Amino acid sequence: MGIRIGNAPCSWGVEFADDARNPSWENVLDQCAAAGYKGIELGPIGYMPEDPAVLKDALVKRDLELVGGVVFRPFHDPKAWEDVWDGAKRTCEALKAHGAEHLVLIDSISPRRAPTAGRASEAEQMDLQEWTAFKERIMTVARMGAEEYGLTVGIHAHAAGFMDFESELERLLAETDPELLKICLDTGHSTYAGFDPVAFMDRHMDRISYMHFKDTSASVKAEVITNRIGFYDACAQGIFCNLGEGEVNFPAVLEKLRQAGFEGWCTVEQDCDPQGDTSPIDDAKHNRNYLESIGFH
Repeated sequence: MGIRIGNAPCSWGVEFADDARNPSWENVLDQCAAAGYKGIELGPIGYMPEDPAVLKDALVKRDLELVGGVVFRPFHDPKAWEDVWDGAKRTCEALKAHGAEHLVLIDSISPRRAPTAGRASEAEQMDLQEWTAFKERIMTVARMGAEEYGLTVGIHAHAAGFMDFESELERLLAETDPELLKICLDTGHSTYAGFDPVAFMDRHMDRISYMHFKDTSASVKAEVITNRIGFYDACAQGIFCNLGEGEVNFPAVLEKLRQAGFEGWCTVEQDCDPQGDTSPIDDAKHNRNYLESIGFH
C-alpha cells in the first residue's frame, strides 16, 4: 500500500456542519478529486450525507475513498457529554458504513484555554479530578470506536483545547491503553504548541497510526501568540500556510515514516477561513505537488 495522501473538508474551511459559510459538500468532493487526491475525511458529522448510499455514490463517482473522520467536540466539558457521545456514535457509524479506518478524537476549543494557545507555560491546567474524568470520556469513545466498530482510534492534540501541549499528550499516552488509543499526529498543531513533531515521532512512532499534514508560518505564529489572537482568527490570518512554506520539516517526517515502514493514509489539513482570501483548490494542488516533490506519492 505504501503512504497515501488524502485531504479533508477543513482545507475548505469546513469546521462545523451547520456553518452557513461552508461550501457545498459536493463542491468539496469535486475539488478534492480535481486536485489529485484519492482520499478524503468525512468532516464534521452532518456535513456530508449520513445516508450511506448517497455518499457512496458520490465518492465512487469521483474515485475517492473515505479515509476517516474526526470527533471535534468538548471532551473537557462534562455538561456536553451527550453532544460528544452523539457526534462520536454517528461518526463511527458513518466510517464503518464506508469501510474507513481512522477515528480521530479532538478536544475542541475551550474558553479557558483559547487565550493561551501556543503558550504552554501560561495555560490553565485541569485539577486531578477534572483530568481523570476528561481522560475517561476520551477512553469511553475510544473503546466504542475500537471494540464496537473495529476502527483505529487516535488522539489528536489541538490548539486551544485541553489536549494541546506535549506534556498533556505524553501524560495521556502514559495513562492509557496503547491497543485502544493511538496517535493522530498533526504536524502543524504540534508546532503551534511549541514541540517538534519529528522529535515526537522518534519517541512514539510505534503508537502513531495516522498523520495530519499541516504547516505553520513562523511569523504569523509569533504574532498570534504575542497578541493572544484566538485560534480561528489565527487561521484567518494564515497561521497554517501551504506545505513547505513554514516551519515543519516534511522531508524529515517522510524519512521517519519510511524508517518505520508506515503504510496507510496521511491527510492534508490546511485549516482556513471558509470565506478567506485563499483558493482552497489552488492550495490543495500546491500541497499535493509539494508532497510529491519530496517523495510522497
